[in-house]
Amino acid sequence: MNTRDQQLQAIDRLLTIMDELRVQCPWDRKQTFDSLRHLTIEETYELSDALLANDNDEIKKELGDLLLHIVFYSKIGSEQKAFDFADVVHGICDKLIQRHPHVYGDTEIENEEEVKQNWEKIKLKEGNKGVLTGVPNGLPSLVKAHRIQEKAAGIGFDWKKTEDVVLKIREELEEFLKEIQNGDSLQMEAEFGDILFSLVNYARFMNINADDALARTNQKFIDRFQWMEQQLEGEEKKISDLDLENLEALWQAAKKKQS
Repeated sequence: MNTRDQQLQAIDRLLTIMDELRVQCPWDRKQTFDSLRHLTIEETYELSDALLANDNDEIKKELGDLLLHIVFYSKIGSEQKAFDFADVVHGICDKLIQRHPHVYGDTEIENEEEVKQNWEKIKLKEGNKGVLTGVPNGLPSLVKAHRIQEKAAGIGFDWKKTEDVVLKIREELEEFLKEIQNGDSLQMEAEFGDILFSLVNYARFMNINADDALARTNQKFIDRFQWMEQQLEGEEKKISDLDLENLEALWQAAKKKQS
């Protein structure tokens, strides 16, 4: 592993390269906050994929791509005389110190849950207009539901027992089934959303990240389905040619193979 001096030298090297690219490369010179935004989102999802795959080489690569974007935004900010890389770093350092009074102050805490609750209280004291104002509108829905519930729990608005969450899921399911009988599509959608929200809540109580769980299930389905397609290649068949009975048999074989 690199020493602290070597790590600092690496940051200086990246900052120097960014300065050079911004002057000498037509593409880098052209970029703005707006033009980089969608690329940053893409890089974030690529890092997410690498983390789910537990691929250290890919994690390292994608972290580098994200770090480049942070340096890029900071360079543009410095050109606009708004902020630079040092401002970004000092800003997050100051925030970390302020929000960890149990480390840098005399506040006493007993566990991780108290750290989270204290964090949310400090944010409100810093001038946040509401507990949920820090949840980005553009977050994927499952991630957003989890963050909303975490923040509400941070100020004590939460279920006391896991069993209560299970009862809530059952209640929402009954309401959804009732709306199916009524044939009201808008209410069906609303109640189905309530079920999903309750399931995310239950996952949180069980220390499961619902978005991670669904992402892994999605990938599992893709792997099994692609295996099914591969089995038919040698027979010159398409998966769409099979009836449901044969599809189910092939799916069960895929489950055994991919388990």
